[in-house]
Formats: sequence, structure tokens, C-alpha cells
Amino acid sequence: MVFQLCDELIFPDPYLGEEDGLLAVGGDLSTERLLLAYSNGIFPWSDFRRDQRLWFCPLQRFVIFPNEIHISHSMRSLIRKQRYNVTINKDFEGVISGCSEKRYNEPGAWLGEEMIEAYTRMHHEGWAASVEVWDGDKLVGGLYGVLMGNCFIGESMFSRVPSASKLALIALAHWMELNGGTLIDCQLETPHLKSMGGRFIPYDEYMSYLQADDDGAKYEVDDDYEA
Repeated sequence: MVFQLCDELIFPDPYLGEEDGLLAVGGDLSTERLLLAYSNGIFPWSDFRRDQRLWFCPLQRFVIFPNEIHISHSMRSLIRKQRYNVTINKDFEGVISGCSEKRYNEPGAWLGEEMIEAYTRMHHEGWAASVEVWDGDKLVGGLYGVLMGNCFIGESMFSRVPSASKLALIALAHWMELNGGTLIDCQLETPHLKSMGGRFIPYDEYMSYLQADDDGAKYEVDDDYEA
């Protein structure tokens, strides 16, 4: 069943959604609605072909546990060469712009101007963070996502050079493992993410990680991190 959202800040029970996780359509991208969605394992997409916003909540969640990140031999070799520098929250706008270059105007694209404005606003309010990969002073890759409790809900990644997004994900997992982070939500299974340790867990288990931080505090990201 797919529900039509109204102005009221409410989402239907995820167990009532479609088999593919589609739960609802409509609604806005206010920070309040986005936080309500993410706190219940729900995330938005935009379908430009139908000019509507879609909300998904798959009951099998594809995730990476930071201590299970798989680093291939080739990636270990790249890291040892120290060709690239990795930072956190140094250029959120640059990262989300890079992600939009990859998908904007493609079939099924979701990262239009409204999405960019919404997540940039969440970043300024402390709810979204980015990981940047630099070649000197040139941004060559990265990822961004939403902070929820001790979890990082990945939204998109991009690479302008080979393996830059993998390097960003490895750095994120390392930082989270050092600082008490418990889970990276990948949202969708891809060969890329599966090769790096992604696996499925049930929705109930996923929510137990998402809700483990009982005081509701944000997962703070240290902007001074560099690797």
C-alpha cells in the first residue's frame, strides 16, 4: 500500500508499505519531516518523471558495520601511497554538488535543487555531514549523509578519479569505529557496496541501532578530522 502524505507531520507504519519499500508519496522536505522520516528508517527520493516525491522504508536494510569494512589489496595499496587526503565536513556544498553532477537529469534522478537545499540546511543545523577526498586542493570525490544517533545514513557518493568514493567510505568507517559509531546505512545494495562489506539486516534490528542512543543526541562529527 502507498500512502499520500498531507501537511501533518506523520508517516504510516513501514510494515504497510510495498514489497520494494515504497511507503508514501508527497509531503515536503522540511528539516522536521526529514528528521521524523530518518528516525523511523524512512528516506526520500524524487521521481522527476512523475514530478512527485517518494518515501521508502525497505524492511531488509543494506548496511555496513564500521568494523566490518572490507579493504581490498588495491585499496590498501592506494592508501599507503598517501596520494589523497581525506577530511570530514570541510566542503559539504562541494560534495553534494559533486553528487548532483552524477545523477541530475538522468533517468530516475533524485538530487535536484530542492533536495540540495534541504540537505545543505540540515548540514548547517548539524544533522548532515560530508566526507571529502582531495588531490592537493582539488576535490576529487566524497560522500554525504544524515547523522542519526550513532548511525550514519548514507545518501550519495561520487568520484572524479578512480576509487575516490571507496576511499571516502573507508575513512568514514574508520572514523566511526574510533568514535563509537555503530552502523552505516547504505539504503540500496550495489556490487560496489557489497564488495566493501555491505549486508542485509532486518528492519527491527536496524531500528535497534538507530534508537540505541536513548537521549536523542546527534552523532557529533569532528570537523578537524583528516586522514
